[in-house]
Amino acid sequence: MTYLVTGATGRAGRHVVSELLARGVPVRALTRDPARATGLPAGVEVVAGDLTDPATLPAAFEGVVGVHLLTAAGDDYATLRTGPEIVALAEQAGVRRLAVLWNGKAGPVEEAVRAGRLEWTMLQPVDFMSNTLHWAESIRAAGEVREPFADVRSAVVDEADVGAVAAEVLTGDGHAGQAYTLTGPQALTPRQRLATVAAATGRELRFVELTEEQARARWRQAGYDEELIDLLASWQGDPPPVAYTVTDTVQRLLGRPPRTFADWARAHAEAFR
Repeated sequence: MTYLVTGATGRAGRHVVSELLARGVPVRALTRDPARATGLPAGVEVVAGDLTDPATLPAAFEGVVGVHLLTAAGDDYATLRTGPEIVALAEQAGVRRLAVLWNGKAGPVEEAVRAGRLEWTMLQPVDFMSNTLHWAESIRAAGEVREPFADVRSAVVDEADVGAVAAEVLTGDGHAGQAYTLTGPQALTPRQRLATVAAATGRELRFVELTEEQARARWRQAGYDEELIDLLASWQGDPPPVAYTVTDTVQRLLGRPPRTFADWARAHAEAFR
């Protein structure tokens, strides 16, 4: 009855691991680099594998009943093209359930999952609160954040809540065929999030708004491909209503309110000092 967590060393994946362990089930963590898995809890089985290379995965699926599955992977976090191969491996191994974490739009993994025979649940967080950690170096060094789209709202969700929902849909019943949009309790702009970080750290912080072209140039310099850059620009600059509409999904599935961004900022304040 082992559960496999792909992206187990990522910000959300670590919470999926912890939440599954709290439910008393065996957990196997898939990572491209097992050396990075040193911070995972005791008792987790760590295996090497790369979602972009299905030939590395058969051993990881052995004896697995449920999988937390990413839809993007690699250093550039590009959309996975290996969905059909991954789903075929899961079916052959006897996997029953998939919790599929999207990366902003449906792609080859989602298409393969929907066409396959496994029970699946789509998890659609609009944006992780932990993405704010990308600001940490600039805040520590200069007391400022340089980002585009300063006043566009997003209903950011705590990655710990995403992990808890993933554990629920993998181990609980009644979630097959569902697509769950996951949000926090508020829709906030980047400027408002920075003000919240400032309050949590007791620092005066400045927001310097970039143009879209400046942002695109920075993303290219970081090595992002054009597909991901277009997705980021679209999602951040002109998001669909789902991105800023608060849902009650976390409350319904977990029986408690989602964590606020202020809670998250206080918990991570040291990263910005």
